[in-house]
Amino acid sequence: MYEEFTRFRQILTDGRGFPNVMNPAWLGYSIGKWEGDAFVVETRGFNDKSWLDDSGRPHTEALHTIERFHRRDFGHMDVEITIDDPQAYTQAWSFPLYFGLLADTELIEDVCDNEKDAAHSIGK
Repeated sequence: MYEEFTRFRQILTDGRGFPNVMNPAWLGYSIGKWEGDAFVVETRGFNDKSWLDDSGRPHTEALHTIERFHRRDFGHMDVEITIDDPQAYTQAWSFPLYFGLLADTELIEDVCDNEKDAAHSIGK
């Protein structure tokens, strides 16, 4: 689950493969499996209506991601994400993320109610 925008993503773990035809989706179509002590999630079938990050790195519908989740110890999870989009980048690239458990906390609702940027936009 994602705290921001109250979204969730389904990761199928029953051994199925990707369907032959996928309707492009915001979060793609994800399949997960265990490789040793890492949970590996492969995702395809994205639409091209978003960015990869807040810096505006683009992607196309050819985007393919691989996430490797590894629980280092109690309270710490490391994730390595690989971005492979041959229509947007000359080669695949990866980056790490590190997460720490925040005990006794809950997901909170996050709503952007102070939109003030649109007035400064150029164009239509």
